Amino acid sequence: MAASDRLRSTQSTVSMRIQELERFLGVSLFERERSQRSLRLTAKGRALLPLAEKMIQIEMEIRSVVVAPENISGELRVGVAEVISVTWLPRLIKTMREIYPKVSIEMDEGLTHTLIEQLKIGSLDLVLAPGRPSESLFRSRDLGCLDFYWMASPSLPLPNGPISPKEIVAWPIITLSQESFHHRSIDEWFQSEEVVFKRFDTCKSLSVAASLAVAGMGITLLPTRCYKKEIEDGALKIVQTSPPMPRVSFSATTLINGTQPLAEIVATLAAQISDFEKEGT
Repeated sequence: MAASDRLRSTQSTVSMRIQELERFLGVSLFERERSQRSLRLTAKGRALLPLAEKMIQIEMEIRSVVVAPENISGELRVGVAEVISVTWLPRLIKTMREIYPKVSIEMDEGLTHTLIEQLKIGSLDLVLAPGRPSESLFRSRDLGCLDFYWMASPSLPLPNGPISPKEIVAWPIITLSQESFHHRSIDEWFQSEEVVFKRFDTCKSLSVAASLAVAGMGITLLPTRCYKKEIEDGALKIVQTSPPMPRVSFSATTLINGTQPLAEIVATLAAQISDFEKEGT
């Protein structure tokens, strides 16, 4: 089912194409276990897989080099972090539509960990998110950095002046899920001062975290750029801390052996369009 969904075809059509290929090559590519209703590649199938991936990549590269940009068609699946969605993503999509009008873009907003896993299994072609995967199968381009600060409602009786991790744990901490880059960054900040935070509430988006903070439900970490209005209106205030939170870097990540060359082009374009602060600027 996963293969048919990805190819936007029916399961029976995919099965028929596999059988045609096996007849043409004169070998079995899959071991079929009826009892478990599962497929596993045979030794010949495993040998063919990297060659098939190369063929797809070469075909796409030929199209991207020879075909005029306005005539290139297809679908690009992009995973995007929430902060990028509400900042410069619309400019990227607008530019894409101008250069590649026949390319459809399918966007999936989510947490970095989830998006990278989807990229790894081929459900996405490109991920625009915080952090930089360390695994060798990925290629990343710098998208710049954003400043994140602890914020809370002015109604919370927080002490004046910079407060330490040991002091801040006296208040409920609002984070994204424990698998998120957001939660990991907060955890690393506390660990740097040998503090363990146990009193926290999780949610699925920064906008929800901000709403909870505005309601006085706790302290959360937010990008100042996205919440200037709430700060100016007095709904949120920046909580100065010592040490300060490190800046958050963002990257455009693709698979090194991916089969969608357009993903590399758009990753480069995203790096050019991103207005997050770059090193040396």
